[in-house]
Amino acid sequence: MRHLHSSYSHRGGAMAGAFVLLLPFLFPSLFTSLSHASPSMLSEWNAPKPRHSRLLKSALQRQTSNEQQLWMPLANQGWKTCAESDTPSTLPEKSQFYIQVFLDGGLNQQRMGICDAVAVAKILNATLVIPHLEVNPVWQDSSTFMDIFDVDHFINVLKDDISIVKELPDDFYWSTREYYATAIRANRVKTAPIHASANWYIENVSPILQSYGIAAIAPFSHRLAFDNMPKDIQRLRCKVNFQALVFVPHIRALGDALVSRLKYLPSESESSTNYLKDVTNSRIQQGNGKFVVLHLRFDKDMAAHSACDFGGGKAEKLALAKYRQVIWQGRVLNSQFTDEELRSQGRCPLTPEEIGLLLAALGFDNSTRLYLASHKVYGGEARISTLRSLFPLMEDKKSLASSEERARIKGKASLLAALDYYVGMHSDIFISASPGNMHNAVVGHRTYLNLKTVRPNMALLGQLFLNKSVTWPEFQEAVVEGHENRQGQLRQRKPEQSIYTYPVPDCMCNA
Repeated sequence: MRHLHSSYSHRGGAMAGAFVLLLPFLFPSLFTSLSHASPSMLSEWNAPKPRHSRLLKSALQRQTSNEQQLWMPLANQGWKTCAESDTPSTLPEKSQFYIQVFLDGGLNQQRMGICDAVAVAKILNATLVIPHLEVNPVWQDSSTFMDIFDVDHFINVLKDDISIVKELPDDFYWSTREYYATAIRANRVKTAPIHASANWYIENVSPILQSYGIAAIAPFSHRLAFDNMPKDIQRLRCKVNFQALVFVPHIRALGDALVSRLKYLPSESESSTNYLKDVTNSRIQQGNGKFVVLHLRFDKDMAAHSACDFGGGKAEKLALAKYRQVIWQGRVLNSQFTDEELRSQGRCPLTPEEIGLLLAALGFDNSTRLYLASHKVYGGEARISTLRSLFPLMEDKKSLASSEERARIKGKASLLAALDYYVGMHSDIFISASPGNMHNAVVGHRTYLNLKTVRPNMALLGQLFLNKSVTWPEFQEAVVEGHENRQGQLRQRKPEQSIYTYPVPDCMCNA
């Protein structure tokens, strides 16, 4: 909202910035201790300079020519969502057995686990207990299923497919997460292989259900195969992902408000206090706009887990090396390759500067409304500033919503991610800077609904950014040509690929 961008905030921001720069000199002992306790913070005090200054200078002076084509929705591609499963439901009148699953990872990894849990319950003709979400070890988020997803909607949509309960009957009061954490338990399944078949569950878990009435499966992430599954099981997984899983009402309400604020320019008289409640009615006559959601996956874990150079100099390299040592005992992804080799192979995450140049080359200009979906960008505002110079109308959760509106999701990584997911699903165009669980989930969901999604050609971009003599016209031509067929065109799922990322043909029918 514009009240967050007032002249007062700019003056205050400048004073705060000057104070931050003086901090190492005013409190040297503090920064000495920080360098040992949290080495990844070092790079925050060394603002990275633009690495592609020639391209950036030209991009800032760019003239767009294909804007209309950019915003055009996708044409019908011969596939549509399936109304109902071809196979009638075989729900038992009363299931005697219960399945519990314990899901780790972030929001989108847990989302896939929930879909698989429903499928396993169906395979075993068991009642599913609402899945338990483990505390996220990275973000320390303790949000439960019911904090994130509309549980009543979930149960109602699937009522003809499987039995689901919010809590176990009193007879199984002992079957808690703490119970399984303290000792080896006969009814806990720890041996489920990655991508297990339906037969594996029938042969290995059914006997446990017969003996104990309940089976607790942990770990459960990626524990059900995508291939050689009965058609009705595949369709059920799709139904869970694309129909049964919707976010809680307050996430949807805030998401709708953000989408409206991105689509319609605010009026000067609008009150921030009543903004959320009145946003739709107050803007209905103001004309429609379009916006892009950019999932900028450039956090410190992503940066540290690659062997790429991101332009932060020796301080950043040292900080990342120390962080790797603390978190992963020094292990680093693709460390046997040089930075040039990794970039030419498309294995380096795109920095905010690089994703900005990609968007500019595709034809987006400084009037484009851009929503930044990201938890925390490594390097902070110093690293985002180049992207912001290219797209001054860039917004995020903090700029669009007041602190009061964000109070229920503050500090909760899963709810913050859920809000970004929701806004991403309602954007005209979605683009993710680097592959990952959020990318896979949103791209798959938008594919299911035939919505435009730009998939960066990582190898092409890596090679272009390595070429320091490439001119802006050459760069722009190569980018446009290299992304002609990467804007939401359907790709059918290949063996072992996820049905949640590639919903054709398992989740969709011929139009």
